[in-house]
Formats: sequence, C-alpha cells, structure tokens
Amino acid sequence: MPDPRTQQILDVRALLAQALGAADAALAAARERQRAAAERLDRVRVAADRQKARLAQVRDNRLREIDRRQHDDLAALAGAAAAAGQAGAPGAAGDPWDRWQPTPGVAGGPALAGPGFSAPSEGPGAGSGTAPQGPGFSAPSEGPGAGSGTAPQGPGFSAPSEGPGAGSGTAPQGPGFSAPSEGPGAGNYTAPELRVGRLLLPYDGDVPALVPLLDRGHVVVRGDDRLGDEVVAGLVLRALGTAYPGGLQVIGYDPEHLGGGLAGFAPLAPAGLLTFAGPGELAGLLDDLVAHVRRINETVLAGEHISLRELAVATGRRPEPWRLAVLLNPGQLGRHEREQLSRLLRTGAACGIHLILRGLPIEAGAGIEVIDAEPGGRARISSAGDLPVRLDDGPPATVLTLTSRRIADEVAAGPAPVALASLLPREDWQESSATGLTAPLGDNPQGAVVRVTLSDYPPHALIAGPSGTGKTNLIYAWMGALSARYSPAELAFYLLDFKEGVSFARFAPGRRDPSWLPHVRLVGVNVNTDREFGLALLRFLGTELRRRADAAKRYEVTNLAELRAEDPAGHWPRIVAVVDEFQVLLSGRDAVAAEAVDLLEDLARRGRSQGIHLVLASQDVSGIEALWGRPALVAQFSLRIALPRARRVLAETNHAADSLPRYHAVVNADSGAAPANRIVRVPAAGDRDSWSELQNRLWRRRPQDLPAPRLFDGDAIPRLTDSPDFRRLAPANQVAAPVVLLGETIDVAARSARTALRRVPGRNLAVLGTRVDEACAVLATAARSLAAQFTPGAAQFSLACLDADADAAVRALGADLPRDTGRYDAEDVAWLLEDAAATETPREKPHFIFLYAADAVPAVAEDLRRVLRQGPERRIHVLGWWRGAALLRDTLGGQASRTDAIGAWVALDVHGSELTPYYPGAGAPTWYPRPWRALHFDRSVHRDAEVIIPYGAS
Repeated sequence: MPDPRTQQILDVRALLAQALGAADAALAAARERQRAAAERLDRVRVAADRQKARLAQVRDNRLREIDRRQHDDLAALAGAAAAAGQAGAPGAAGDPWDRWQPTPGVAGGPALAGPGFSAPSEGPGAGSGTAPQGPGFSAPSEGPGAGSGTAPQGPGFSAPSEGPGAGSGTAPQGPGFSAPSEGPGAGNYTAPELRVGRLLLPYDGDVPALVPLLDRGHVVVRGDDRLGDEVVAGLVLRALGTAYPGGLQVIGYDPEHLGGGLAGFAPLAPAGLLTFAGPGELAGLLDDLVAHVRRINETVLAGEHISLRELAVATGRRPEPWRLAVLLNPGQLGRHEREQLSRLLRTGAACGIHLILRGLPIEAGAGIEVIDAEPGGRARISSAGDLPVRLDDGPPATVLTLTSRRIADEVAAGPAPVALASLLPREDWQESSATGLTAPLGDNPQGAVVRVTLSDYPPHALIAGPSGTGKTNLIYAWMGALSARYSPAELAFYLLDFKEGVSFARFAPGRRDPSWLPHVRLVGVNVNTDREFGLALLRFLGTELRRRADAAKRYEVTNLAELRAEDPAGHWPRIVAVVDEFQVLLSGRDAVAAEAVDLLEDLARRGRSQGIHLVLASQDVSGIEALWGRPALVAQFSLRIALPRARRVLAETNHAADSLPRYHAVVNADSGAAPANRIVRVPAAGDRDSWSELQNRLWRRRPQDLPAPRLFDGDAIPRLTDSPDFRRLAPANQVAAPVVLLGETIDVAARSARTALRRVPGRNLAVLGTRVDEACAVLATAARSLAAQFTPGAAQFSLACLDADADAAVRALGADLPRDTGRYDAEDVAWLLEDAAATETPREKPHFIFLYAADAVPAVAEDLRRVLRQGPERRIHVLGWWRGAALLRDTLGGQASRTDAIGAWVALDVHGSELTPYYPGAGAPTWYPRPWRALHFDRSVHRDAEVIIPYGAS
C-alpha cells in the first residue's frame, strides 16, 4: 500500500503544477491585457494630443476673433466718443486752435448784455442778422448770413467747410441778442461743454476732454502754473467764441499779476465785456455777484423757472448775459468771502454766474469740475475719472487778441435788427381805430412785444435821434405796423420830410414801382426850402379839425369814437401827420414860423379828441426855440421816442438814451419821465424789397376808387400837362372870364395858381425879375392855358419879344398857339401897341398881348400905359415881363404914378421890399428869392401873396 505521505506529496506537487500552469496562463493573459492596455493608452494619448492641438487651434482662433471684435468695438466706441465730444463741443467750443474761429450761435443761448435786449424767437425776423466780419469771423456760404461776412484775416482764423462750425456765422447779437429760430443755435439754449485737451485712451482716436461751464457749473484749475494759465485762457476764449458778442461778460481778479493773466483779453474792456477788480476788492466782487444771483432769482426767474437755462428753453429768450468771474490766486479768504464764494458755487450756475478759480482749495463736487495740470502737458479732470488727459496748448496770442477786438467791435456797433415782418399781424386790416391806434414797434428786453398807442392819451409823439441812429427806419416800422392793422378807411397818413432826400417818396407811385401805400394821402419830400408847404399842411389839418368839430357839435358828441358811432356812414379815419425834421418849419422869426406854431398848438390841443395825431421827428430837439418856448405845446406831445444819444426829448434827468445800441429806442408815454421808459428793439424796415412786398400786398387790396396820394417833390419841376386844372380846360367860343394858369401852388392839393382876366380895370399880369427862363416859363404857361380855353379863331394872341435871350422860348410858344398869332419885335411892336391903344370899343373877341421885356418898349410907352389902363375893359389884356419892379413903375409913369393897372403880378428874383408899391397896406410881402420859385399876388382875390412853382417844359 502506497505510503500516504508520498501520495500527499504527489498530490501537492500535482496541485502545485496545476497552480503553476494556471498562474503562467494568468500571467500570460495579464501580460496580454497589459500590452493591449498599453496600446489603448498610446492610442488615447495620441488622440488626446490631437484633440488638445485641435482645441488649442479653436481656442486661438476664438481668441483672435475676440481680439478683433474687441478692437472693432473699441474703434467704434472711440469714433462715437470723438463724435459725441465734437457734438458736445461744436465749433468754437472744441475746434483746434489752428482752425479755430468764433461761432456765435452754437451756444444757442440768446445772450443779452447791459439792460438786456432780445430778438423774437419766431417769425421772419428771427436770426436775420449777418455774420460777424473781420478777423476771426467768417461768412456762411448760404442761409441768412450768406455773403455778409469777409474772409477771416490773420493767423489762426479759418472757416471750416463742413462740420459743426461750417456756415454757422449767425447774426452778432451784441448787448441783448437772441438766438435764431433756425440754424445752428435754433432750439438749443444751452451752452456746449468746452474742450481742454484729449483723453489718453489705449486706442487711436482724438476723443476730446470736455468740461462743463456755462449753464452748468464752475471750474477749478490746479497744478502747474504755466499749464494752468493756458487752460484758463483757453476756457475763457472758447466761452467767448460760443456766445453771441456781448452775451458773455468776463470779470477778472488777479492780484498777483494785476490783470496780466488776462491781458490778451484787454480789447474787450472798452466794450464793457471785461472788468477787473483790484487787490482788496474781492469781497466787493463776490458781493456784487451774489446780488446778481438774488436779483435774477427775484425778478427774472420769479419762481416760474429754476434756472436761466430752463427759462431760455421755455421762452426761446435769454434775458441775462452769462457772467464769468475768473479768480486767479486770490490768496487767503476771510470768513465773509468764503461764505459768499460758497453761495456762488451752490447757486450761481442757475443764474448764469460762473467761476474759474486758480489757487483755491476747492474740491470736486456737484457742479464743480477740477482740472489738475501736471508737468509735461498731462492732467486729470474730475469728470473723466482715472482716464489721463493730454492738455491742449493755450490759444495763440494773435487769435486771442484779434478775436477779443472783433467781439468788442461787434458789441460797440450794436445788434442787427430783425425783419419788418415780425411786426405784422396774421391778417391785414382787422382792427378799428375808433378809440385809437395801437401797433407793435418791436420787442423789449424780456422778449415781450412793445406796443405804441396814439389816442386821446397819448395823442401826439416826438421822435428824436442824431443822424444815423435809425429815425427814418423807426418811422417806417411804425407806419408798416399801423398800415397792416388798419385799413385806409381807418387811418390816413400825411407825410412831410424837410430834410434833403426822398425818404417818404416810396409811399407814392414811382417809375420803378407804380404801387403806393393806400393809407397815404400826401407825401412831401425835399421841402427843406419850401417851408410854405409845411404851413399848407398845417392849414389843411386845421380845416379838417374844424370840419370834424362842427360834425361833433351837430351830433352832440365830444370825440371821434362817439362821432363814428353816431355817424357810421361818415368818413372819419384817424389822421397821422408825420413831419420829419420839423424844426425847419419852425426855424426863424418870420410869419411862416409864427403861424406854424399857432397852428401846431391848436392842432395839438384840440386834435386829440377829433382823431388828428401829430408825429414830429428831429435830429436834435434842443435847438428848436419856437417849440420849446411854448411849454403848453410841448406838453401835448406826451409820447416821446428817443433813439441812441438823443437829447432833450426825454426829461432832463432821464439819460436812458445815452447808452442805447443801434436799432433800439426808448419809448416813453409819460412826457419823458424815467419810470415810464420802455426799451424797444426796432426791426429793419428800410429794406426796399421787404417794404415793397408789404406795400404791394396792401395796394392790391385797396378800394378801386381810392386816389393815389399827392406827391410834392421840392426838387422836381412840375409840368403843365400834369396839372389837373389844365386838364379840365375845354375850348369854347365865348369865355366870360378867361383863366390864366401861372404855376403850381405849394399846397396840400395839386392846384394851379390862377388869375382871371375879366372885363374890369387892372386885369393885366406883370412878371417881374431878371431870370429869363423862369419869366418865359410863366408867360408860356399863361399863353397855353388861355389857348386851351378858346376854339380856333375865338381869341387873338400877339407875341412881342424885345429880349434876344427870350427869342427861342417865344418861338417855341408860337408853335403851340393858333396859327394867326401875331409875332412882333422891337421894330414893329409900336404898331401893335398903337393899334391896341386906338381901340375905343370892346372887341368882339379877346386880345392877349404878351410882351417879353416890356420895359424895353421904345418911344410908344404912352400907348402901353393907355393899354394897361383902358385895355381890360375893351377885352385887351397885357401879360408882360418887366426885368425889375422899378422898371414896371417907370412904365406906369414913375414913382408918383398909380399901380392899380397891374391887378396881378408874379415876382421872381425880386425882394419883397421892392414890391411895396404893388402890395396893399403899409408893409411889403415877406419874400426872399429862391431858384424856380415865384411869388404870386392877385389883388382881386388875395389877402396875402402865395409862393408858386413855375411849370417847366412839358
């Protein structure tokens, strides 16, 4: 039997062999799995590397895309930021100095200075001024100011062809100007921010660094002194360039350099745009600025608006200028000064009071911008946060000085006016004049319309202003406003201009324009030597006053309004008589002046109730002794209108007109007392095109039966063929009293001077004087008017010329008279006179003998005397020219002879004292010879001689 131990050993060995075989198999399998795993690991690693490389590519591509998009976005943001900066600081607020120019209007704010003046924010007149001219001001290429400026001159002045500054030259508005209703400043009544440099950003682009100032707050400049000075100069110049001339007032306080820090702005001082407070005057300066804030809050904003900016936006007008106080290194402030400065920093910006401070420890805050200037031209500004700023260089000295000078010149010249259309109503002729005449004359400092009334009170007006201050323009504007509101049935004008010129001629038909102003009944121009015409107008108005007073008595009423109510069918317009340079009429101490003053006093006293109003205008009222010598007369003219620098038209203590700019006036309805002053800016009414548009429109609406006005031109020689009296003459076989026309009377109506040749003694005519042309004109007029009254052959005409100088005129006259007219000279005139003297009985037809140089009649002078004495009763009339009053006396028989054989005479260059023998009473007529004027007297109809104008060649 096997040994058990052996068997166990064998079994163990077998088991171990099996285990070893299984272990080898497991090891081989494990090694195979390890190899496969290693292969899979290698494949995974390769795949991972590939995926990593692909993802890296994708990542790199994405990062590049992100970088590109970021770059594009940043570039777009840079462009937007630059555009926003340019829009926030257009034109002068942000342009670089090498092409900088003032662009008034981009600030939009209608800036006023002085007492305050503004333009209408709407209507045709808004923004109608022209561009500033001269260095630093360019003209726009189109629009209201196109072509009105000149090319900029000097370094640093150029006009941009496009962009915010292009064409932005709007009207300089000077003391008291408003923004235009169209164009760069329209509707934008807030000043732009001002550029001080450019932001340094991590990308390209010129993004301006802007600081708010006007209408926003204050600026504190700290750091480097040189850079600080340049920043201050740049801010002040940019602020000046964006405001209208006169719209920004600069107040400087510079105790360290005594104003030297603002020396470049010195040309602004004469115009009142730059003032300095001296050392030790800071407290007073701050007190004044605080007082401005208080006044503006109480009287301008008056609780209705929180700031001038809001008021300007709401109303379109800015009644106060910006005030910019530049305080340079003021040193240690006292308690009161610190308190006042604190008040200004809190409340000043709302009232247009702004501060630029240097050398004061003021921190940034609401409404306070701080600029820290660092060496090297870099800076930090509080509104830009951590972004660094590269400061601009300061403005070139030439730009600064020339711009200041031009702004001062524009302010000194005054504002441009608005258009006449701003005074006109929406519809013409809609108002009644029963109780008075009311029309706008312009606008006041607050932008409200100033209306002027003529009624029972005030009844009459005095207008005064030196030459060139706009007196005629004011009259035009007033007339235009009245004419558009009242129809010709409500208003009638009588116009008289004593100065040399034709200011009122445009209201009558002319060669260029056949239209006329329908309200005008009479126009007298160039009447400076024809004071009689002014007297004739006053006489006419006196007659009209009596007519109206009689009608008032009939209807038992006391004034025009009641008369019109009682007599609605009557024609009772209000009459406005405008007499320019009226002192000419009242000058001297003669009968004309005396009668004129009496008539004026009566019209001024009684005309108010009957609707007759006087408007007297003069360059200088102070020298009119005849007017100021009668205080009762002056008192009737309670409406006073004073143009710049007018004297004595206002009360003695009222000096409001002394500082007026052009196109402005003081309107005072209380006889010139200062409390009644109203400042008005008068529109431009002198432009012929603008006026013609209004006149033609009203003329087309006129009643068809309305006659054209009478035009009396003292420089024009009237023609016989234009005479209404001559046109009415008709030929007849028998004329009981032939009428001789002699010339045009100086009268309101177009009337010919006449003498009737009846069959009574003395019906002869003598022309006296040495002026051949005028004497021949008078006799030719007489002959032609007589010939027009007779059929051919019904009257006999004889012409005798005894002066060779008159021969041509006599030949021309003979061609116009009937064919059977007799022609005589020195050799045969005796036959004519002998035959006429021998006539014993009245002739069948009248015989008119015209003697040229009758004093040269030869030895038959006795026959001439007989004809003069007896001829008229026998229908023989002598119309002769004697070359002197004494020569006529010789013809009549000498010094002791009677002169009643000459019933009518016309004196040319003969003094009044020489006419005593031919004039009734003890005195002589007041007559001083004038070219182409004559004195006519007919003893059968005249009490006083009348001045006439001989008719010229037809």
